[in-house]
Amino acid sequence: MATAKQSAFQFGELDKITVWLYIALVFIGLGMIFSVNYDPAADTFSFLDLKNNVGKQLFFVVLCFVMLFVISMTDWAFWRTYALIIYIISLVILPGTLIFGREVNGAYAWYQFGGFSFQPSELAKFGTCLAMSGYLSSTGVNLNDWRSRIIAIGIFLLPAVIILAQKDTGSALVFFSFALVLYREGLAPGWYVIGFGTATCAILGLAAYPPYVVAGFFMIFNFYLISRFREKNRPWWIAWVITVVLTFAWSSVSPWVFQMAKVDPAKLSYPDLVLLAPHVLLLLSAFLPNYLRKNAMIQRGLLTKLLFLVLAGGLVFAANFANNKLLAPYQQQRIKIWLNPSEAASDARGSAYNLLHSKMAIGSGGFIGKGTLKGNMTRLNYVPEQTTDFIFCTVGEEQGFVGAVLVIGLFTALLYRITVLAERQRSNFSRIYAYCVAGILFIHFIVNIGMTMGLFPIIGIPLPFLSYGRSSLLGFTLMIGVLLKLDSNRNLA
Repeated sequence: MATAKQSAFQFGELDKITVWLYIALVFIGLGMIFSVNYDPAADTFSFLDLKNNVGKQLFFVVLCFVMLFVISMTDWAFWRTYALIIYIISLVILPGTLIFGREVNGAYAWYQFGGFSFQPSELAKFGTCLAMSGYLSSTGVNLNDWRSRIIAIGIFLLPAVIILAQKDTGSALVFFSFALVLYREGLAPGWYVIGFGTATCAILGLAAYPPYVVAGFFMIFNFYLISRFREKNRPWWIAWVITVVLTFAWSSVSPWVFQMAKVDPAKLSYPDLVLLAPHVLLLLSAFLPNYLRKNAMIQRGLLTKLLFLVLAGGLVFAANFANNKLLAPYQQQRIKIWLNPSEAASDARGSAYNLLHSKMAIGSGGFIGKGTLKGNMTRLNYVPEQTTDFIFCTVGEEQGFVGAVLVIGLFTALLYRITVLAERQRSNFSRIYAYCVAGILFIHFIVNIGMTMGLFPIIGIPLPFLSYGRSSLLGFTLMIGVLLKLDSNRNLA
């Protein structure tokens, strides 16, 4: 344990680069919130007025600086010792929002205390950082072992599932940033290939009609089987070409097929599922004889590939089903616009409203911007959630390309600095914690800025330190403060 002298506050012990990057981002955010909320027609406008967003944010900025001071006075070992307790507390208060919480934009993710609200998912992110660091740095934990993998994944999946039940999809997705930490700590790359493959199948299920996607999977697998195992393969290639041609001509051939079969396609959920029949027959014809004749090693390889084919096809259909049956209509429309940007103009007053005006605001800033308090779209509140999820629009319009690059550069520098701090830690706990913080910041940063420009779907997560939001600011400050404290005592671990 650190002594009282070692725990005492000394500004010189904190990493100054991280501190100044944090301060710069916080005050840029405060300036952008002021630009959005300033009303020149008002008789008075005070930064100290807690009735406006600027006053509230400034109050919490001061509170965050006090919190940094308090954290710097704590024993650095406190966070490692009580990591699990803090994580459990954060989990206990999460489900309460489903009963006592306040509904905001369809999500029950906030507690209301008078004029202030609190989002417990922000504390859950911090608690999960501590719990993940505590577990992965424990003796005997090895990510090559199934038990260790399951527990590590469960640590971040549990709060993610609870938050998903609150209908706060954006915050839930942030928890998958811990997969980056697991990779750094030794999880096999093959798991990430599976992860990216799963994401690809899900996106394909959203972007295209599932039977055609799965038919494409069958084409690839049948191509492999014929080229790998069939010695006299000319008849097989002819059969394969027929299935390909049938797939591309299915829209013209299907009415005749259903007429001959005396089936009403309108009564079927996926009438084009019949398209897969020739692909399945070709697969069975090419697969079974070779499987029965080969040795055990080749048989296992074939079964593994067949299993992946079945799982990939299932994921495509599952993603399409979830999108059509489980998501709210506005969420379906947001995904549709993200995958088909050309359709945004046709829904300019609906789900595409935020995206179109966001891109217009950023683009209108030009190279050097219109100037502080001179952004027309910002001043007239054309972009909803201007101070929270879309604060980057204000940067782009008022400060232009130069200001946007500056903000992106500050975030990039902060992320790089955190990785530098991580790699110089002697304690495994401190190193893993630093990477947890970096992962969460990275996902927030890349997704928030990406969704304002149409690169990601609009899922509603704030830009760290810049977006208006007391819970977000407190949560990220807590993460940075503990990181600075652990780093200042890196030689004591």
